[in-house]
Amino acid sequence: MLLTIVYHVLCFSLWAGTIKLMTTFLLLVLLAVLAVLLGVAALSPNVSALSNFELARRSKKGDSSVANDMLREQMFQDVISVQRATLALLLVLFALLSITVLGAFFGSLLAVIIALEYGALARIKTVRAISQKTYDKYEHALLLFLSKHQSAMKWLRSVTPHARDERIDSKEELVELVSNSHGVLSDTEKNQLLSSLQFENKIVRNIMTPKSVVDTIPGHEILGPLVLDSLHKTGHSRFPVINGDIDHVVGILYLRDVLTIDTAKKHTARVETAMSKKVYYIREDHTLSQALSAFLSAHHHLFIVINEFRETVGIVTLEDTLEALLGRRIIDEFDAHDDMRAVAERQASKKSNQPKGASEV
Repeated sequence: MLLTIVYHVLCFSLWAGTIKLMTTFLLLVLLAVLAVLLGVAALSPNVSALSNFELARRSKKGDSSVANDMLREQMFQDVISVQRATLALLLVLFALLSITVLGAFFGSLLAVIIALEYGALARIKTVRAISQKTYDKYEHALLLFLSKHQSAMKWLRSVTPHARDERIDSKEELVELVSNSHGVLSDTEKNQLLSSLQFENKIVRNIMTPKSVVDTIPGHEILGPLVLDSLHKTGHSRFPVINGDIDHVVGILYLRDVLTIDTAKKHTARVETAMSKKVYYIREDHTLSQALSAFLSAHHHLFIVINEFRETVGIVTLEDTLEALLGRRIIDEFDAHDDMRAVAERQASKKSNQPKGASEV
């Protein structure tokens, strides 16, 4: 009889110990699930510091450093989908475990509280730091795994993640964005923006008037009625004055200066007496930004464009440069034509006629 009592006591003790051990184990599992839940909720999938356009542009140029960033962008939606699916599973598991360990009432109460507040708990600085550090360590492996199991991932893409903030990381991307802004910008606005954005990429050669269509006038020419009439017919207001040919520019003749010559002397005055002797030169490979700075520094409106051998290849004006910047034509108050470059080109077939005057915009 005593042995029977002892046996039952031992069995009860073992059963109670087992229950206690199981409860302790389930409690530890519950805490582990909670920790994982907070960790998954706290992490923020990494995104590239560059936009998709810039990543693609650099990749085309052979920049291997953007390969991982491109993989991040491609797998971003999948990472978000996995994160959300994992959170849902962990919340369900936590609810089941809490009911098992604490009972229906207290377990359900705890599950509801965690479901409502796990986001706030995940924002704790320490939790976020540990979670992000762990994710960064295994990020590449996760991205490769997801990229190799795309057929399975399509079942998790039920919710589209929040769109990432798009940034513009290069001038080329901004040019592309403006060029494709159909219906958003007018043609005039688009041209002005594109001209401004591409201003730095242009050089003087791109906007100059070639010497083949530049009208010039010899310095020894007398400013008689026929010459003055020919000057007015060109539609220009400034003319390079040459000594022999256009490679020897000795001054610039301004029509407004001719108008100030004494009437009695006008028919006998030579060009060289009315011209400005200040002649400025600029290289054809200089940027338009350099040209604009030179115009502002020199307080001059017309430069002779030369090549590396100091040969004259054309002329460029301040108006040409401002047109390239603003994307719209600027009309000089002394010019008689809207498009002086077009006029100069039409005059090309008349180069045998004198005087030969400078294109001016």
